[in-house]
Amino acid sequence: MKSTVNFRRLHLKGDQTMTQAQEARLAMRQGTWTGPTVHQVKGYVQANLVMLPRSDAYEFLVYCQRNAKACPVIEVTDPGDPEPRISAPGADLRTDLPRYAIYKSGTKEGEVRDILKLWTQDSVAFLLGSSLSFDDALARAGVEAGDTVWALNTEIPTVPAGKFHGNLVVTMRLMSHEQVIPATQVSTRYIFTHGSPIHVGNPEVIGADLERPIYGPPLPAIPEGKTAVFWACGVTPQQAAIVSKQELMITHAPGHGFVTDLRSDSFCIP
Repeated sequence: MKSTVNFRRLHLKGDQTMTQAQEARLAMRQGTWTGPTVHQVKGYVQANLVMLPRSDAYEFLVYCQRNAKACPVIEVTDPGDPEPRISAPGADLRTDLPRYAIYKSGTKEGEVRDILKLWTQDSVAFLLGSSLSFDDALARAGVEAGDTVWALNTEIPTVPAGKFHGNLVVTMRLMSHEQVIPATQVSTRYIFTHGSPIHVGNPEVIGADLERPIYGPPLPAIPEGKTAVFWACGVTPQQAAIVSKQELMITHAPGHGFVTDLRSDSFCIP
């Protein structure tokens, strides 16, 4: 199936040039950007993707509403329409991410570069806020969280909705103890991209699995002099797909988010 989105809409009229967000999406569409979006395209809201058949969309929307910390909804597309008309007009959710993960019957079948062959007129896409959106704000506040953001499974149950259930997935950043308060103060403003942390300190309290991370290198322990800070994560639906044995769910590959046109510092509370 060919894209129905007007490719030329990525190019602005007159002498205007494309924004960084539009350039990034174009590079992903052309296959020249296939790597992670962590710490990239600063200043723009990044989003997690979940694509489902229309028959499952309502239950998943309820799941998001009941677990808004992990699944803050930015946009839901019309069935069969891959264009996120509110958050990134002209984009195509079938091609404009660097990498996608495919889940069928509760099993991750692999990762692909585009989902053109999997998208149907019955497909509905959800864009969920990502904490990668506020990393630049943390850095401006003097929070040195390093280059690595981990995504980890936990033992915290989410609130079920229909077939969707499972445990919370979190992102973890390491910083000095003194930086925990400013990190909390800054991220609390970004309620549409996970907001404030859900835990600080010992990973064992929430059952965070450092040895088998979903994204990031394994850690035998938290390094000396560092404090672990945990935020709810938009990879949580992928865990729900596995546990609930969802027939089909297409998501972003962890760490490979969708770059919207929304500006992070405007998409938050004052």
